[in-house]
Amino acid sequence: MPVISMFYGIIIRMYFLDDQHHSAPHIHARYAEFEASVRIADGEVLAGELPRKQLRLVQAWIELRRDELLADWELAAAGQMPYKIDPL
Repeated sequence: MPVISMFYGIIIRMYFLDDQHHSAPHIHARYAEFEASVRIADGEVLAGELPRKQLRLVQAWIELRRDELLADWELAAAGQMPYKIDPL
């Protein structure tokens, strides 16, 4: 599972071929001992949890980088390496 971005102690990853677990395009965000799957379309948490402040940072980053994230999702869903995306 490659790291596609890191900012403010938050690590953002995208699994290869992960469309089986949650059908919606999403990312995995980790901060300290917290981890959450967050939908790209609207920033909604699909599973897990993050502290409120870090979740808001992830949601803001998703809003700014949605097109890049969706392009990376297509690559990862096809088993290809997604590109790195600029941090927040």
